[in-house]
Amino acid sequence: MEASKAMEGNPEQRMGSAPIWPMIAACLLLAASLPLFWPGIAAYDTIVQYREILSQSYTDWHPPVMARLWSLFAFAGPSAAVLLVIQMAAYWIGLGLTGQAVGSNRKAAALLAVGASPLLLGWLAVVIKDSQLAGVLTLATGIVSAYRLRGRPVPLSASTIAIVCLAYATLVRANGAFSTIPIAMLLLPRPRNDLAWIAAMIVAIPAALLLSQPVNHVLLGARDSGVRSSQPIYDLAAIAVRTDDPSFGLPRPSIRVLQAHHCVKPLFWDPLDENATCAAAIRPWSHASLGQLFRQFSRALATHPAAYAAHRLAHLNSTERWLVPLHWPLAAPPMRSEPNDLGFADPSPIAMQWQKAAGWMTDVPLAWPILWTVAAIWGLWNAWHRSADARRDLATALFLSALFQEASFVLISISSDLRYHLWVMLATALGWIILWQPGKALHARRLALLTMAFLLVSGAMARATLPLPPTRYHDLMN
Repeated sequence: MEASKAMEGNPEQRMGSAPIWPMIAACLLLAASLPLFWPGIAAYDTIVQYREILSQSYTDWHPPVMARLWSLFAFAGPSAAVLLVIQMAAYWIGLGLTGQAVGSNRKAAALLAVGASPLLLGWLAVVIKDSQLAGVLTLATGIVSAYRLRGRPVPLSASTIAIVCLAYATLVRANGAFSTIPIAMLLLPRPRNDLAWIAAMIVAIPAALLLSQPVNHVLLGARDSGVRSSQPIYDLAAIAVRTDDPSFGLPRPSIRVLQAHHCVKPLFWDPLDENATCAAAIRPWSHASLGQLFRQFSRALATHPAAYAAHRLAHLNSTERWLVPLHWPLAAPPMRSEPNDLGFADPSPIAMQWQKAAGWMTDVPLAWPILWTVAAIWGLWNAWHRSADARRDLATALFLSALFQEASFVLISISSDLRYHLWVMLATALGWIILWQPGKALHARRLALLTMAFLLVSGAMARATLPLPPTRYHDLMN
């Protein structure tokens, strides 16, 4: 009854007013995107996963669910085309469904324009777990939008597809649950209290993370690669370097090596794994069990909380791309496939020009995750000041999905790749487009704009004054 009244009061949500053109346009954009980027760009991780398929030996370092899905199409040979089709189709169909559901030509056009931005679409051309997550989460959002924004319950068939998308997205990234749980909650009855809704999400996220381990190792048959040890080792090494304390399993000569060779970097943990000198220095931790590492980390945290906080804040600044030099690495989508002897081809020269444009965009503020985080907080605050309806619920879920994922980087992150924030950017943009109502006053407008202005000015000053970083991976390592 309440949904019917809401629909009567909002012409944009009536079934009869839903435009058909957004889905047609989305299909045309899909038809243009596939040949442009065909057969997809295979990154380094993509090549590693395909080698696992060839050997039929799967590990949990890369998402086994993605490798298992790809193995179903192994008969097609060494090509990323199948996964390119999956992520591109999910992405554009999801945007088309959402564009139809918002019931406004301007909002639908804005949704599709966001989807066609060089940076987002440039990363969707790369067959990698982050693009897979963005694609299937966009489809799940579109399915929910198609019914909820029109005041209708999501039928079982559509719910099943959405659940499959959400389950896949949860497994395809180690922190996927932070993004998927808020969207999944839209399929359940909505609590009357916002705090109860958020509390349910907070409880569900660790439950999903715990459940993903037996799914990866038992159901999907992935071997333990030691990937779960990388986070405590990264944090332990940072504490050791900052405090010179050998009481957590690493002797002082090894700590001296880490310090002399700059093995601990805010940008990423890679030197501790890929640099032979650094890897040798942390060998005592590399051979320790996960339980031992977490016990040592707990003691180190209790003893040196300031050193740990300084390390995590330095890494958070790096991954949020705030006070960093110009051309901060790990941002631009690759223009061609990783060199390989398997036969993975490069896309067309036109696609490479597109990727150049995407690379240029990584140096502008639109590619600063910290600004999107502020935008999501501001959007959530405005959503909570709106009267309860399906539009508000969907926007709230999108903002929470973005913010939970960003919050996960505070404690659970070892690299500053911009691709980790693709869904955050997209979800925040979708949330604002769905929530926006012409003539509606924006709450906390002055505070939000002042905050963004401060971040922009300070970030620009950092880029103008800090020395440029190396451009080659080998130089970044050393």
